[in-house]
Amino acid sequence: MSNPRSLSFWHDSVPGDLAPRPALPGDQAVDVAIVGAGYTGLWTAYYLKKADPTLRVAVLEARFAGFGASGRNGGWCSAIFPSGLSKIAKVAGSRDAATALQRALNDTVDEVGSVATAEGIDCHYQKGGTVVLARTGVQLERAKAEIAEYREFGFGEADHRLLGADEAKTHANATNVLGATYTPHCAVIHPARLVRGLAETVERMGVTIYEQTPVSAINDGVVTTPHGRVRADIVVRATEGYTPTINGFKRAIAPVYSLMLATEPLSAETWAQIGLQDRQSFADHRHLIIYGQRTADNRLAFGGRGAPYHFGSAIKPEFDREPAVHAELKRVISDLFPVLGCVKVTHTWGGALGVPRDWFASVNFDRDRKLATAGGYVGDGVGASNLAGRTLADLLLDRRTELTALPWVGHRSPNWEPEPARWLGANIGLRVMGAADAEEDRTGRPSRRAAVFGRFLGH
Repeated sequence: MSNPRSLSFWHDSVPGDLAPRPALPGDQAVDVAIVGAGYTGLWTAYYLKKADPTLRVAVLEARFAGFGASGRNGGWCSAIFPSGLSKIAKVAGSRDAATALQRALNDTVDEVGSVATAEGIDCHYQKGGTVVLARTGVQLERAKAEIAEYREFGFGEADHRLLGADEAKTHANATNVLGATYTPHCAVIHPARLVRGLAETVERMGVTIYEQTPVSAINDGVVTTPHGRVRADIVVRATEGYTPTINGFKRAIAPVYSLMLATEPLSAETWAQIGLQDRQSFADHRHLIIYGQRTADNRLAFGGRGAPYHFGSAIKPEFDREPAVHAELKRVISDLFPVLGCVKVTHTWGGALGVPRDWFASVNFDRDRKLATAGGYVGDGVGASNLAGRTLADLLLDRRTELTALPWVGHRSPNWEPEPARWLGANIGLRVMGAADAEEDRTGRPSRRAAVFGRFLGH
């Protein structure tokens, strides 16, 4: 890539050199080989080396550390799991297990901040919580149902609150606000600063990172690349949306694109009209997901779904920018905050995130196959990847802990359907969810189509 800084606002504004590290120089033997230098891979390397500094750990990366979703995301270090508590309880067969997973994710938000401070990673971490606005009557009912579910599982006002319109506007002064949900369990970060800082940290700890080294196959502890093979006692596949590029994993994860934009830095007067004084992350309760944050340099970074799934799980640079979707994102922020109508957008970008067939993230270790995996975060991996890294470290070191007992450990998501069914289903789902929001605005009633298709998607 001629200019890695063109990938996103985050890459453009990260300090230091983005020139890739050297590639694998030839065949190697290590204790643990990690495929993927994003959050999951680097957190796993970090906690393994913290637990046992003698381990020989190598990370193999196709481009450079933070090239993928870890460097391009919305910067929410959240406690969000892609499936709700009721579904987690159903899968686990235990309400207590669902509660334990949620509490572990809540604690993870603080863990990321603590490690960043301890390791000197200036990732612009600020824990201002998340406000999710309700801007229609239907959205307000969804907000109330969400809080009711948290109450059923023992989470009180300190964890999740329903806000009235006036209080919601003190967080984010958007148009048509009827209420909101609020949780303190979220921090905003500069994602590329975090992932690049993690890479530098694990290198100081003795981990070797080989960049420009795409992996084509993983079999029984042997990782195949164009530059040689790496033999390992254990291989960790930490490839998220790029998983289909590896032989044998074509249908394990569907890479779905999420797109973003960033505005020019905004004045204090503009921010006084918008809110987000504590750099809260924000969204609303529509079906077609949107998400935003106030950056440390006072821009609005905003994103959402809407880009199509590409046939055969294709991932290409030209998919990172969809003019129609980026124009819609600009329209949405202007609708939310009219003061932004004439504000300049300085950066547009996108990238692939990983979606499992049942929308249930997981951590797995098959000792017989010498293979560990983690992922399927559906876009909420900044925090969950840290919990996954700690959990993988415990599993690989054969330690039975509270983390290894969490209900996402050992979960096996089914494969996605073969093409063209996968392409048809994913893109029909995108259209249904987009149309559902318009239908609800028009009728004032919940969309039945969205409910039916949500079940198909595994919600």
